[in-house]
Amino acid sequence: MADRYLHWTNTGPGRFLSRRLGLPRPVPLHRWSAERPTLEGGPLLHLTPVQSAVGEEELAAALDGCGLPVRSAQEQGERYAAVVVDATGIRTPAELTGVHRALHAVGRRVAECGRYVVLGAEPEAADHHQAAAQQALEGFTRSLGKETGGGRTAQLVRLAPGTRARDAASTLRFLLSPKSAYVSGQVVRIGPPARDGVQEADAARPLAGRTALVTGCARGIGEAVAETLARDGAEVLCLDVPQAQEQLEAVAARLGGRAVTLDMTSQDAGEQLAAALPRGGLDVLVHNAGITRDRRLVNMGEDRWGPVLDVNLDSVLRTTDHLLKEGALRSGTGRVVATASIAGIAGNVGQTNYAASKAGIIGFVRSLAPRAADEHGVTVNAVAPGFIETRMTAAVPLFIREAGRRMSSHKQGGLPVDVAETTAWYAHPASGGVNGQVVRVCGQSLLGA
Repeated sequence: MADRYLHWTNTGPGRFLSRRLGLPRPVPLHRWSAERPTLEGGPLLHLTPVQSAVGEEELAAALDGCGLPVRSAQEQGERYAAVVVDATGIRTPAELTGVHRALHAVGRRVAECGRYVVLGAEPEAADHHQAAAQQALEGFTRSLGKETGGGRTAQLVRLAPGTRARDAASTLRFLLSPKSAYVSGQVVRIGPPARDGVQEADAARPLAGRTALVTGCARGIGEAVAETLARDGAEVLCLDVPQAQEQLEAVAARLGGRAVTLDMTSQDAGEQLAAALPRGGLDVLVHNAGITRDRRLVNMGEDRWGPVLDVNLDSVLRTTDHLLKEGALRSGTGRVVATASIAGIAGNVGQTNYAASKAGIIGFVRSLAPRAADEHGVTVNAVAPGFIETRMTAAVPLFIREAGRRMSSHKQGGLPVDVAETTAWYAHPASGGVNGQVVRVCGQSLLGA
């Protein structure tokens, strides 16, 4: 559904009136397209206020893949598409002053829809001074995302002990590109990749030769995820319920994929899924299927509670367990991506069932991720969408819909492709160090922030 307010505030009269009345003024976000694949407005500025803990040269090499010329020092009057601050070596609160100085000096020169990325280290339990300083970066970065405006985003990327800059290359490419337009105020932890380490991939088609399965694929977010994975070269199995077969087959035909109809809540869904996979197994499993049955708890019978938990959570647990047990997810390249929600983080009126199911997904990811990596060479992550423009949100009453759109740092709703691009980053062969993460795709929504 079109956001008429966004379009109006970017007309001459709309800009004038919204400024005079103090109304939100959302900026049209620069999302990825073949015509505009990189950030615009200047080069990338790479600053190191204290000695790097990962090595300036190695980090510079990782940044080279972002498609922007890289500067290591500010130039008078120059504008920047992105700024990366290497704060991995900070060990005391006093050293945080270097981060402030670096960004204070350049903050007015970051282009519209630009990016701030702060690299930090894992807080150390044995050194409370270092832990305090590194944790301070989280509050700093989240606040920067809320105040910077103009479609700009701010993220903190934490490197765990033993992690090299090249292990974070796929994450840096994602966060420093138009693909992350609706992701802001997030903290992403990168660890050493399991099993096969960082894998090289074709920059244009990183999923070439890989197979992906997307549930809930007939429309909306699932359809966008399938399109994006296919764009990146994957052979896509498009799955949905038998009732959506006509729409599903149209999506699969358009993407050159294969349609699979299946009720994910059936007790033998795992066995049916395994049987539907091509010989050699699956590289990417995206759990996108989900339903809502909203009512306040006092009005919510078991007929509304049970199906939501079964579709959104139980089916994810059962099918993932079976595919891992059968070795259907390829070791080293296997990626499981589940769909949570900011409702599972912040809660939502009338959605005790839905919020419980999505919070359950977060628990599933955090518990399974380390064991899946160790035992199967598979990563497990989740996306947590906020207000995304879909048929479901188009049916929300006008004032609630407008509140959902404006209650974020971007002052607008996201698009299904924003969730899809985040999923594609998780699925990337070089994202083996991204595991157990729950990244919100919400424009830094004020809910649960």
